[in-house]
Amino acid sequence: MIAIDGPAGAGKSTVARAVAAELGFTYLDSGAMYRSVALAALEDGVDVDAAEALGELARGLEIGLRGRRVLLGERDVSDAIRAPQVTAAASRVSVHPAVREAMVARQRELIAAGRYVAEGRDIGTVVSPEAPLKIFLTASEEERARRRAAESGEDFESVLDAQRRRDERDRDREHGALRAAEDAVELDTTGLGLEEVVGRVVALARERGLA
Repeated sequence: MIAIDGPAGAGKSTVARAVAAELGFTYLDSGAMYRSVALAALEDGVDVDAAEALGELARGLEIGLRGRRVLLGERDVSDAIRAPQVTAAASRVSVHPAVREAMVARQRELIAAGRYVAEGRDIGTVVSPEAPLKIFLTASEEERARRRAAESGEDFESVLDAQRRRDERDRDREHGALRAAEDAVELDTTGLGLEEVVGRVVALARERGLA
């Protein structure tokens, strides 16, 4: 199992998906699971700051990951969970312990059943601290905001401002705070192409006998 952590816009999803394809592993997008909870909360009118209600909601959801597709029940929400309002809500939803407990339990079930490249903000520190290879991707604030703006079509300054607030929440939250595991390999992706980053991760995996 390979764990890839890092802040928003560092390239976790893109790199994890490519590494999984290169090594023949299964890609696990933990962020999509929290986004799914946020989408369900917004659609059901559940306050994203109401911890108890969100925990109950999260425990009752059926979230499926099928390659690039994310299913909420039987519905494909792959595009819906990437909407800006869902992105903003996901960061708030994910701070609640009851939500995290529900999602972490599901992620551990999945990881135990196969060979995964799993990405998220606490994969290597909380979900799978025993992972034999942990990668912490970073990039400059500006680089991360440019990537997110290009992906979403939003204004760069707006994305940068929202990203700073999100980073602060993620670093300061009590449960699952954003930080690198002590034994993680840190890779700064600023100015690097996807192939170069993926190549470095794949080489590390092979050095450790994972592939």
